[in-house]
Amino acid sequence: MSEFELFKNWLKHISFLTEADCSLFEPFLKTKLFQTKEHFLSEGKTCQEIGFVNRGSFRTYYLSDDKEINTRFVFENDFVVDYDSFLEAKPSKYFIEALEESEIVTFDLQALLNAYHQSHNWERFGRLMAEQSYKLTTKRVESFLFLDGEQRYLDLLKNEPKIFDRIPLYHIASYLGMERESLSRLRKKIAGK
Repeated sequence: MSEFELFKNWLKHISFLTEADCSLFEPFLKTKLFQTKEHFLSEGKTCQEIGFVNRGSFRTYYLSDDKEINTRFVFENDFVVDYDSFLEAKPSKYFIEALEESEIVTFDLQALLNAYHQSHNWERFGRLMAEQSYKLTTKRVESFLFLDGEQRYLDLLKNEPKIFDRIPLYHIASYLGMERESLSRLRKKIAGK
């Protein structure tokens, strides 16, 4: 199965997209390989494309007082992108880095706008993607407003357990807003219950 077929098969699982809709992107798709620690995007650069992850994982982070703060992890069958930078064509505030050897299929804004123009189904898809991005952002912000570190950890463990199999604990600690040692103590405390 080609790298493009993985993307098309994922698209076909979205019930309202037709075979013709899925084929609209094919001329614009490019495959890219990333080595561990290689950047898809760097702070200050404009995000020129969206990447669909065929295999591998990525993290989105920013620097605060030279400390890396993780904001998102992305795995197979998800998109790696800074939507704000991509849609507004403005410099990103984030870095996006491969956490393991990864393969993505990319397309640019013009390909997306072309699909929107040719198919109402793609406009609907774009709206759903925007809604999903909004929900993820809201959930993240509210987790810091209304949950303590232990609650954020338990929520992550319940809803995204694969993160603990594939992401180093120091990255998870940063994502949860705590020091690595605090996360280790918390894990021991919960395991002891």
